Amino acid sequence: MIKTLLGLCLALSAHLSFAAVDLNKATAADLDSIKGIGPSTSSRILSERKSAPFKDWQDFIQRVPGIGDKRAAQLSTHGLTVNGTGYKAPAAPTAKPAR
Repeated sequence: MIKTLLGLCLALSAHLSFAAVDLNKATAADLDSIKGIGPSTSSRILSERKSAPFKDWQDFIQRVPGIGDKRAAQLSTHGLTVNGTGYKAPAAPTAKPAR
C-alpha cells in the first residue's frame, strides 16, 4: 500500500514537472524553472511583457535579446509555450530552380 501511494506521488510530481509554462502568464519563478532561462533572461522577458503580451514565438524572438530560433526550440522542448503553443521552426525558404 505504501509503495503504491509513493509510486502515485512520484508519477504525479513527474507529470507536474513537465507542465507547460506559458510565456504570457508565467511569474519569474515559473520562467526560472525552465531549463535555459535564468534570472537575467526572465527579467528581460517580464520587462518586455509589460509593454504588451507576446503575440507568438516570432514576436518573442524579435523582442527579447539573446533568443533566436535555436534557443526558442530548446526552451519549447523544456516546456515553454507562447499562448499555449510550442515552437515550430519557420519553413526554410525554397530555392527557385535555375532557368
